[in-house]
Amino acid sequence: MRPAPSDFIRHLTRRPVAIFGGGVSGQGVRALLAKLGSPDGVTYDAKTAPTREFDSAFAAQHGLVVFSPGFAPNHPWLVTARAAGLECLSELDFASLFWRGQVVAITGTNGKTTLTEFLAHALRATGHEARAVGNIGYPFSQFVADADGVTLGAADKIAVCEISSFQAETLRHLRVKATLWTNFAEDHLERHLDLESYFAAKWPLVACTAPGAFFAGDSVQRFAKTIGRPLPERAAVATENQPGDPGLVDTIFATYPQRENFILAAAGWKETGLVVADLYAAARTFRLGRHRLAKIAVCGGVTYWNDSKATNFHAVEAAIAGFDAPVILIAGGKAKGGDIGAFARRIAPRVRHACLIGETAPDLAGALAPIAAAHTRCASLAEAVRLATSLAVPGGNVLLSPGFASFDQFRNYEDRGDQFERLVAQLSEGRGAVAIPR
Repeated sequence: MRPAPSDFIRHLTRRPVAIFGGGVSGQGVRALLAKLGSPDGVTYDAKTAPTREFDSAFAAQHGLVVFSPGFAPNHPWLVTARAAGLECLSELDFASLFWRGQVVAITGTNGKTTLTEFLAHALRATGHEARAVGNIGYPFSQFVADADGVTLGAADKIAVCEISSFQAETLRHLRVKATLWTNFAEDHLERHLDLESYFAAKWPLVACTAPGAFFAGDSVQRFAKTIGRPLPERAAVATENQPGDPGLVDTIFATYPQRENFILAAAGWKETGLVVADLYAAARTFRLGRHRLAKIAVCGGVTYWNDSKATNFHAVEAAIAGFDAPVILIAGGKAKGGDIGAFARRIAPRVRHACLIGETAPDLAGALAPIAAAHTRCASLAEAVRLATSLAVPGGNVLLSPGFASFDQFRNYEDRGDQFERLVAQLSEGRGAVAIPR
């Protein structure tokens, strides 16, 4: 049995806490420490000034390290900290020590943000006090700091927590009422050595989850079988190629890929004894967040779509599969590992012309050229939008669905999507464009 959080922290915070990472996760940790009345933390971040290179001399000043998801388990600073005998906790694990409410965990290669937001929406619609937290930009530590009381959170409060592989791989203390694992496909191979390592990084969620409350979609089941990892009993949920559901007509969950999210949500909903009709009612009032295959304008009969949140191959393939005819695709960005050649070959039949941007544009061009797929390398997103507009014909679709991270040219995927929307608006002025309300 682990010690009570107060005892655990009292021992480890006699000296200032070392906070690895000065971004939103690190800021959340600092806020939680302040809420707990603990000594100020010391932030170590190689990207900000003053830069502190964490070494054995610094390690001697601390008893606890709390690290952000960007720090891989084998990061040199964590190696140094462990060698010095420091306790090292991820931001998510640290925050979980002080949360007395319930946690529902959402993970998957794609769809997890939408599912997280939808479940929180549905729970609130049925009178529960629920909040979407975690990998959506609102760290669990910040949420706990913002909650009332210490130790924090009444038992009936629910944190619907999106958890990435970066966050899951070092979990030890988090306890979860239910976990929904939407799907599994190639992603984050810039950090994980291979697909099996990527899968294994999410596996600690199994041990964190209450018995009988772990649910996994078809693609997760297939990969688990391939590598010989048995899923928990009753975890399998049939999520692919399911027949239409009349109850979801005129909702975002009527068709794939969002249909998969609703099926997983329903599995968890039923397990916790909630009324399924209430989940359907919530689906009718739920709206997608921005940058998720959103129709943003129609100009000259051409429809423009912002899918900037598509940062991996699987997301792009799911997006283009929903169109009746090949699209003009704007794709490219910062590499995350994976087989770019195979990706290019898979999407080529569904793309009329590819406008390529960012760091991976040369590799994408090199993969598309041998298969005679129409493509152009563009120096900027603005150039790509101009080219796509010139190539588009009435009835066609211009789709920004990059397939890669945004950090080569943009602050984040939101910045990339915002710039795309502004460019489309500027090019559409005076051409009879119809903006789509957000």
